[in-house]
Amino acid sequence: MKIAILGSTGSIGTQTLEVVRNLDNIKVVALTAHSNVELLEKQIAEFNPKLAAVYDEKAAVQLSNINDTEILKGLDGIVAAASSGQIDLVVNALVGNIGLLPTLSAIEAGIDIALANKETLVCGGELIMPLAAEKGVNILPIDSEHSAIFQCISSSAGNAAERIYLTASGGPFRGYSKEKLASVSLDDALNHPNWVMGQKVTIDSATLMNKGLEVIEAKWLFDLHPDEIKVLVHPQSIIHSMVEFKDGQILAQLGPPDMRLPIQYALTHPKRISNSFARLNFAEHNSLTFEQPDFKNFPCLNMAYEAIKAGGLYPTVLNAANEAAVEMFLAKKISFTDIALIIDRTISSYNGHNIVDIDNILEVETWAKRFACETR
Repeated sequence: MKIAILGSTGSIGTQTLEVVRNLDNIKVVALTAHSNVELLEKQIAEFNPKLAAVYDEKAAVQLSNINDTEILKGLDGIVAAASSGQIDLVVNALVGNIGLLPTLSAIEAGIDIALANKETLVCGGELIMPLAAEKGVNILPIDSEHSAIFQCISSSAGNAAERIYLTASGGPFRGYSKEKLASVSLDDALNHPNWVMGQKVTIDSATLMNKGLEVIEAKWLFDLHPDEIKVLVHPQSIIHSMVEFKDGQILAQLGPPDMRLPIQYALTHPKRISNSFARLNFAEHNSLTFEQPDFKNFPCLNMAYEAIKAGGLYPTVLNAANEAAVEMFLAKKISFTDIALIIDRTISSYNGHNIVDIDNILEVETWAKRFACETR
């Protein structure tokens, strides 16, 4: 199988390459990065792809010509890498709304997608899922929660889910009061108790926005109403999600908190291939607990539910405002609790058109990011 990895220098991208090293039948034919040219050069030297693309055009000029790999630049380069006729599967591990156009391009080319880029479905689910069905393209989820649901539903002999339970670790601030949250630092927010992720996703996990975005993704991936998608805080991160069927029985998918496992399943589906990754030791995890999420002190989760119920471009506004707010928090320009306030103000101020197409998504994204930055 020939694959392209979009975002190969990020957390999911580097873990995907770890998985590839353990599989015999996968050839990497395209790699893309945002600006980490140094790491991308090492990956090109090891995997010898035919194409490589760098989103940051200034950084792209620093990329050496290695192994006769063709070097592309900008978003156009990433789109080209995603839709090459040589590819069987695109792993979309990009962060942010730049993942939408490459996904659409790959689907138009009839290429299956292993999807880790949340924004593709959060902003464009209304476009992506019908087009994938029309083109006969499989969307294989990489997020551990959606992979878990996908695995449970796939083993249900065609029985439809009545509801699903997305599990959440609760992040580093589980149980914190509003007053305590007001004083947390950037380092505190980046100290996730269970998962190793990129900075943006780690902050989203701390605010519970990550889970909110996953609710929106699940609506599109599994054709569910938001009321059929429940969130449960599960601090141990052993049960990755659950599916309840009409007879009241529930299937759960369990495993250690290791993103390489759902990545491998997406690459090898429907086969399960042996690997050397750590196995779940029940003696070490003999207590699995659950609790309801704290909607009051972590309002981002509720805002995500409201956005998907409102539909149209509201999820795009939510996502763009969140991206801008998280970027400001990472730059230490705002406090942790300001993230939710900025998102709420941006959504409340949106009163534009609500027709979902690429032009409107990009226009609304630009407006929401600008408004969020100005409202701080």
